[in-house]
Amino acid sequence: MFKRKIESILQKYYGDPQAKILIVKGARQVGKSFIIRNTASRAFSNYVEVDLKADFYGQQLFLDVRTLKEFHVALSSAYGRSLHDASDTIVFLDEIQFYPNLITLLKDLWQESRFRYIASGSLLGITMKHVFIPMGAVQEQDMFPMDFEEFLWANGVGTEAIDFLRESFLSLSPLPDAIHARFLGLFRDYLVAGGLPDSVTEYVLNKNIAQMRVQQSLTYRYYMDDCSQYDAAHKLKIMRIYESMISYMSNRVKRIQFKAIEGIDKARADRYRDEFDYLLASGIAIGVQASSNPTYPLVQSSSKNLIKLYFNDVGILSDLLYKTNVMPLLRGDSAVNLGSVYETAVAMELKAHGHDLFYFDSKKTGEVDFLVNDYEGLSVLPIEVKSGSDQGNFRAIPKLVDSEGGYKLPKGYVLGNRNTMARAGNLITLPIYMAMFL
Repeated sequence: MFKRKIESILQKYYGDPQAKILIVKGARQVGKSFIIRNTASRAFSNYVEVDLKADFYGQQLFLDVRTLKEFHVALSSAYGRSLHDASDTIVFLDEIQFYPNLITLLKDLWQESRFRYIASGSLLGITMKHVFIPMGAVQEQDMFPMDFEEFLWANGVGTEAIDFLRESFLSLSPLPDAIHARFLGLFRDYLVAGGLPDSVTEYVLNKNIAQMRVQQSLTYRYYMDDCSQYDAAHKLKIMRIYESMISYMSNRVKRIQFKAIEGIDKARADRYRDEFDYLLASGIAIGVQASSNPTYPLVQSSSKNLIKLYFNDVGILSDLLYKTNVMPLLRGDSAVNLGSVYETAVAMELKAHGHDLFYFDSKKTGEVDFLVNDYEGLSVLPIEVKSGSDQGNFRAIPKLVDSEGGYKLPKGYVLGNRNTMARAGNLITLPIYMAMFL
């Protein structure tokens, strides 16, 4: 079992008998059920897993449950021998989105305190927009594909090495060339494998690139299938947008062209609000909104009409782009445009760290790949990602951090392949793998 950062959150939850019911949200295949199953079964002597998807397509014991009594009758009819009390029993309600009635019932289950509960689901972000949420009784936790630090753990990299990198990041101390080469190589491995645990298993443990690509292709099809199950008024547009994401990845301008979705010349973002809400709330895409005025907080200056979409996992993107021909990625081939995969990996990292993502867009100044809120400094942090040898070739970001310019942001980062740890004015240059410390 790979080590995941969410484990510490789960262990804290299991150890607090007064905690609200935890709901773990996230896209399919990110490892929600696996990590809950493995940690909860060790934390409680009686572990009960209710597969609500299987029940929905089978006996439907929980279909008409509306009261505590009805819930306990349904639960006891299938799992009665395993049920004791809250001191030693936890009930895992997996794929709870199949039964919105149970989400509404969670407050009563928490107040009753008969057992401990934890829930998860792959489309919970969508379901919970349309059901009554029992506020005060639940806490929500998002889960994402493995970030780069978790990928390092999967590759056997120890905490001492990661702490050394962190200290170098904080002090801007130069790295030995051998250390840089090692971590740049692991970052390129990450571009190939991505962060879906099944794919990482095939790449890291089994050394089977072909089977890894099978896993990534299956997940892409799962996501497409989920899109097709949405209501008829929206599903075709959702599928078109999701399918078209790969074409924008190779463009210099990666923002979505709304007129291309249905061939409507004057189409605007408002026409597709529900479709974008689905892609983002389901966790299968990462949205990045434009801002032409990088001031804190960024939401005040963002434009919903200019949006970029990234895949939730860089391995899915590299599968679509390269299939099993992974050597251009692993070598960092200068003849291949790797900008989209580098940007996707950084978007994954920033999203996993809890950032809402924006990008700078100005006809006069140019474009910067990412902007995030700096809550400590009540400012904005611009981030530029370079995938080739032109790490010093940028136009817009210096104007955002220039002390003589109009924005005067206190610092900005340029991430790329070079073994460079340096600060020039307010602009900091770092190796690309240092994104894990932002």
